[in-house]
Amino acid sequence: MKPFRIPISASVWLLAAVIAAMMTSCHSGGGGCVSGTECLQLVRLEGTLSGLVGSDLVLANESQFSSGFGGTAANGTQVSFGAAFTGEAYNLTVQTQPRSPAQTCVVTNGAGTTGNTDVTNIAVTCTTNLPRFAYVANRGSNNISAYSIDPATGTLAAIAGSPFAAGNLPVAIAVDPTGHFAYVVNQMDATLSAFSIDRNSGALTEISGSPFATGLSPTSVAIDPSSSFVYVANGGAGSVSAYTITAASGSLTAITGSPFATGNSPSCVAVDGIGSHVYVTNKADGTFSAFSIDLSAGDLIVITGSPFHAQGGGPQAVVTDPSGDFVYVADGASNSLSGFAGIGVENIIEIAGSPYAAGSMPYSIAMDPLDRFIYIANQGSNNISGFALDSGGVLDAIASSPFTAGTEPSSVAVDNTGKFAYVVNTGSGTVSVYAIDAGSGALSPISGSPFVTGTQPAAIALSD
Repeated sequence: MKPFRIPISASVWLLAAVIAAMMTSCHSGGGGCVSGTECLQLVRLEGTLSGLVGSDLVLANESQFSSGFGGTAANGTQVSFGAAFTGEAYNLTVQTQPRSPAQTCVVTNGAGTTGNTDVTNIAVTCTTNLPRFAYVANRGSNNISAYSIDPATGTLAAIAGSPFAAGNLPVAIAVDPTGHFAYVVNQMDATLSAFSIDRNSGALTEISGSPFATGLSPTSVAIDPSSSFVYVANGGAGSVSAYTITAASGSLTAITGSPFATGNSPSCVAVDGIGSHVYVTNKADGTFSAFSIDLSAGDLIVITGSPFHAQGGGPQAVVTDPSGDFVYVADGASNSLSGFAGIGVENIIEIAGSPYAAGSMPYSIAMDPLDRFIYIANQGSNNISGFALDSGGVLDAIASSPFTAGTEPSSVAVDNTGKFAYVVNTGSGTVSVYAIDAGSGALSPISGSPFVTGTQPAAIALSD
């Protein structure tokens, strides 16, 4: 169950307090009004909330007078969405759709005019957005392979015009949560290519002003859940470059103070599922850096105690759970996965049982959006390690793990519904696709897998 909220201004709260006082003063013991005074009555706007698994759903009542609801609500149960005056028009709408995973919520019976009793038939129904497109950065052929996804089977089909040209040595790719833009790290050029995504066909068109300059030898790119900011780890500069996204065009503008210093040889950057923190693995230091995000400007503030020691000597990849409570770091030197809690305070806590054994040279981590499973691409052993999340962030190895992949699996991603996992095999020039068992997390190759990519594919990103 995830929280949802209805925004309300301070002035509305004040007005509501005044009205409450008026209602009290005009109420008589017999249930009527004081002679000559017309009572103003508030009625509740109630109904059911169903299918919500994402976070940060924001509902708004367009009526001038509304009240707010904050907290969690069980799906399908009666909840209060706000209030309006008797005789006032109301119009409950979705202001912000849920994320992590991305969903689309629809309001029914949300508009009308109130009478003397509470409105109880409003329904808010949410469905998870289906996967639509997959993009693979091919470092050997300097381009991007684009595919449409069959949401029922997970099968990939090449998009017309694919592959699309990128810069020199594209090694990382990210798609913004709205599905409108893709950003590709060109390591040799020290640039970030930006593309708009045709929401009908999935085709890529380079954005005006692209490519944008990064630091030396960029290695990784991440986007915050609100699609406001882009962060790039600069492996040769020991820093993170930060940019704001222009919502209309996808163009990037460097954030004041960028780049921000990390440890030596940063290899991976990740933003947590609630958009409050950025994490960077520092491969040469055996540490990971942690930052809080200034939500108004996107600049990074070092968390006290950062950088933190990572088990082993070569932290390669980092991921957080959708709630942002836990951080997991894959270490290529010790072939292990470490888990941490308490990020944001000085004394972080290593999760019980950590570090966990992975395969040889763990190179990439992905977590399913429903907070159930973690998958690690082990480049040295040509397989995928799978773990199930338990309480407190504890991990349990999935039965039959590790799962066979192609040669040198270097990137893994899980689709928005949590039904399929996609693994890029650098040495094979392919993408392996697996169906995820919803109960156990076990991986099974789908029919037709693996699918051909460009030369030396390095990274994959999915879009709904």
